[in-house]
Amino acid sequence: MFDSLLVANRGEIARRVIRTARRLGVRTIAVHSEADADLPFVTEADEAVCVGPANPAQSYRNVEAILAAARSTGAQAIHPGYGFLSENADFARTVSEAGLIWVGPGADAISAMGDKINARNLMAAAGVPVAPGTTDPAADLDAAVTAAAGIGYPVMVKAAAGGGGMGMGVAADEAALRTEFDKVRAFAERMFGDGSVLIERYFPRVRHVEVQILGLADGRVVALGERECSVQRRNQKLVEESPSPAVSAELRERFLAAAVRAGEAVNYRNAGTVECLLDPSTQEFFFLEMNTRLQVEHPVTEHVYGVDLVEEQLRVAAGLPPTFDPDALTPRGHAIELRVNAEDPKRFLPGPGAIRTWVEPTGEGVRVDAGYVEGNTVTPFYDSLLAKLIVTGATREEAVRRGRAAVAEFEIAGPKNNLPFFAELLENPEFLSGDYDTGIVGRMR
Repeated sequence: MFDSLLVANRGEIARRVIRTARRLGVRTIAVHSEADADLPFVTEADEAVCVGPANPAQSYRNVEAILAAARSTGAQAIHPGYGFLSENADFARTVSEAGLIWVGPGADAISAMGDKINARNLMAAAGVPVAPGTTDPAADLDAAVTAAAGIGYPVMVKAAAGGGGMGMGVAADEAALRTEFDKVRAFAERMFGDGSVLIERYFPRVRHVEVQILGLADGRVVALGERECSVQRRNQKLVEESPSPAVSAELRERFLAAAVRAGEAVNYRNAGTVECLLDPSTQEFFFLEMNTRLQVEHPVTEHVYGVDLVEEQLRVAAGLPPTFDPDALTPRGHAIELRVNAEDPKRFLPGPGAIRTWVEPTGEGVRVDAGYVEGNTVTPFYDSLLAKLIVTGATREEAVRRGRAAVAEFEIAGPKNNLPFFAELLENPEFLSGDYDTGIVGRMR
């Protein structure tokens, strides 16, 4: 194992990586913006370096400043967390060329999966189910209209370089497609610097199910079960659980086998997630995208499979074998993660502010991965995630009961937060039945 690690991220994921690294005896270095100087991850690291002002482009996405921090502190490895530079193939390549260890998949795998059209085609060639859609970017609006006619309405209009639920629109007919195509293309050019657009079949009732994979140092790819991610607002996840209440033993076997094939197709190493759409009426699933990094929701897999995924990431990067037997992975119990955000619980609009009160819930089966403590200020410069509340139980019902108690016990005063939404969700009959889909939040509102 290397002896020093720079965490090129902030907030709860920086604290999460630092916690495991320190347990393993690895010296940790935090980089932070001027706006984040007082956050817990900065003081919990063995060393901290300010890399710029609040603007992420000048700090957390500032490659030169991060590499300079690594050189000045003698860091041997860099963990990118999620977001920011975590899926930037050029950054991964630059880190490796600088003689540092990159804690993540290789730049080629990141690049291959970063373009949705290229990823779709690779997965289809590998035998992974993909939804009906274009195999090349729609060159213009007329091409998109022709493609949609062949696929059949409704269709999803997607930014080829997008991710995180951004750069997508639904068109029920040609008139809507003409509006959505221009809108998505303009958004993609502005946000991703790439206006390429993909047209896919849209499924009105669908579940979002993903599989955690880990590419081991010896070249083998293993799957650590699935996660249900269908509670979403604006195509972005709010709740994840494992195992999925929609997945039977037979379907799980198909999911995991497809995810392993996906990883093998790009010689995947380290942690990654294969995201799919599941049609509950037919039990068919289709490849959506591959996230070439650690996911926000990784703790539910950790609890169900009894592994520390950050430790496994570090071991793969160091060329070490896993701590678990890849042939004896068995899920136990149930885990649910609630993303506690600084946002209005009705319209989900951001609500930053100073934290006057912060009291975390405790007790058996309760875990909180937080980015803040009382006295901190939630600024408008970054993602609204305050903390992840993870509850576990021997059964889904027990996890839900613990979730209700933990939500009631969690006290946050100052910034707006979505805890009231979770209190409502955990009493919602549709959610409690397990038979829900990506439209559940809209039906609650």
